[in-house]
Amino acid sequence: MKRYFTLSLMTLACVLPLSLTPCVEAADDIKAAIQAERIVKGVRLASTLQNNDLNGHLRKKGKRTPIGLFLRGENIQFQYQENKVWQVYHMRLKQNQFDLFQIRNGKNVAFPKEKLGQPIMNSDLTYEDLAFRFLYWPNPKIVGQQKIKLQPCHKIRLENPGSGGRYDIVYIWVHQKYNALMQVVGYDKKGKILKKFHVTDLMDVDGGKGKTLKKMNVETYNPTTGKVTGISYLEFKEPKPAARKGLGGPPKR
Repeated sequence: MKRYFTLSLMTLACVLPLSLTPCVEAADDIKAAIQAERIVKGVRLASTLQNNDLNGHLRKKGKRTPIGLFLRGENIQFQYQENKVWQVYHMRLKQNQFDLFQIRNGKNVAFPKEKLGQPIMNSDLTYEDLAFRFLYWPNPKIVGQQKIKLQPCHKIRLENPGSGGRYDIVYIWVHQKYNALMQVVGYDKKGKILKKFHVTDLMDVDGGKGKTLKKMNVETYNPTTGKVTGISYLEFKEPKPAARKGLGGPPKR
């Protein structure tokens, strides 16, 4: 009996770690998923400045187009100026759902998904780019750590849940201390590069407690050749607290 009992304990000691391994791995996966969600949520707030208006301009070949971003909770508005008239858009966010509207005469008009990847004012920035729409895709994954401009960053993979737009996979590099975007690269369904965003300057927000995007270069690539076909520059001014209920005012129901 003693031998049998001893053997049973030895067998249990060998088998138990093997049985616990999947549980440990599952716990690690859950922890990593929660961390990725937290990081991307921080990027959303840093990129659009909750409770602030973020204004600046988009520049290509000497032509400057005024733009603005505005975030409230899980809803974002963005706008650009065309012929001295503001074109205002509202992205309504729900779980795994992204509804984009253009605000006309104070009313929300559904924006066609097939136009999400179209350039704004012949620039290298599209509607989905200006809305930072990929930051709201579900299930982000941390795939590594890498330095961008000597700054330690999380590298995160984002997959399009099938809600339109040109990108199938987007990788973002997030500053580990400030949760600010440092680089973005978007790919099509064939794994060919379409767009690359290089953040060239950050600015202080919240009295120096955080940082957000100040200047960024946006490069468009030919997916067949992998060569750059165009470049635009996105620049923002120092943020000021919002004094109104959104860039274009509250939409009428």
